Amino acid sequence: MRTGQDQPAGTHRQHGTESTVATAATPLLTSSAALCWGLQFALLLVGLYDAGPADVGWVLGVYNASGFVAALGIPSWADRRRDYLLPLLVCGALTLALAGTLAITTALPVAVVALVVLGGPAGVGVSLLFADMKHAKAAPSAVINTRAIVSFAWVAGPPLATFIMDALGNRAILPALAVIALLNIATTAGMIAKRRAAKSVDPDPDPTLHAGGQPVRRAAVALIVGGFVALQATNSAAVSVMGLFVTDRLGLPLIWSGVALGISALLEIPALLLIGKLSRRFSSQAILATGCIAGVAYYAAMTVLSGPVLLIAVQPLNAWFFGTVAGIGLTLFQDLIPGPGFASGLFTNTRRIGAIVSGVIIAAGPGMGLGYQGVFGICAGAAFAALILFGLSRNTTPKA
Repeated sequence: MRTGQDQPAGTHRQHGTESTVATAATPLLTSSAALCWGLQFALLLVGLYDAGPADVGWVLGVYNASGFVAALGIPSWADRRRDYLLPLLVCGALTLALAGTLAITTALPVAVVALVVLGGPAGVGVSLLFADMKHAKAAPSAVINTRAIVSFAWVAGPPLATFIMDALGNRAILPALAVIALLNIATTAGMIAKRRAAKSVDPDPDPTLHAGGQPVRRAAVALIVGGFVALQATNSAAVSVMGLFVTDRLGLPLIWSGVALGISALLEIPALLLIGKLSRRFSSQAILATGCIAGVAYYAAMTVLSGPVLLIAVQPLNAWFFGTVAGIGLTLFQDLIPGPGFASGLFTNTRRIGAIVSGVIIAAGPGMGLGYQGVFGICAGAAFAALILFGLSRNTTPKA
């Protein structure tokens, strides 16, 4: 299951280190581009195109559908070509084209077409980056450490984008997005040049096999995908209701919601770095189990806590929980599923599916008369169910 330990030490050191150094700067740039667009999307629609709530809803749905299809189709095409950097370069170009199109149009229908045709495929860049790292035989710890850089972008991106839009106007975000796209293009071109100068990395093993050389069992993949959808759903639901939970249940000012989520997001970065180190000694599923247990403990605590001190005190549990989901999930999918591009894209889509499922969780808590704390109670049950699914998957996964 752990590809980094199954490879000869010399090969691992040569390709894994080279890939990490070559790509170290790119995740922040690529993810920041997706972040500046994705997290400020509603602001752009309202500020630039006078979109109403209904418009924001259906446009977001169309955009996410485009992203869902692109996240599976483009990486799968890259798997067949065994080339992830050229499609990554194209993603940067599409981001630049998107920024340019939005800058010159004032019509919402034109903007929607640009989002679907350009924005959806452009958002695949991060998946392609991690697929290239897997193709270059980077160690799982290197992949997890790079994911920590992406998490940093998730923390830094929204305040930066909001500051730009507040200080310079809504349209100022478009030149910023164009600059980030140009940086993405430049760093990816540099990676391509470095790869060509070093001739080429060794090809991956037969893509129909996982890292241990045994056929991948669909039952194990289905159980793990189901488990991650459940975990992603709990995270999406918990974030969505945090503001209402803090104000209605705890009777605190709304700012405490932002403080709690901000602390959790900041702690996720050192958690990922620690997970990267632990992945050299322990199996992915063992670390993932600790994350599920932390998630159950966090959600259970949220159902009974009654003040701001405890609200902040339990956030390290949340950080460890989602750190394992984000870090271990990516490497586990790449270990189990043929084709690093398709594996990365499928993992990305578990978040989209989880966001849909979270709507059911959010409705169920108050709907059953349990209030918003009931949402966290359901999340605790879902995290425990995911732990059971991961345990069952071990019995259906071939041993290396």
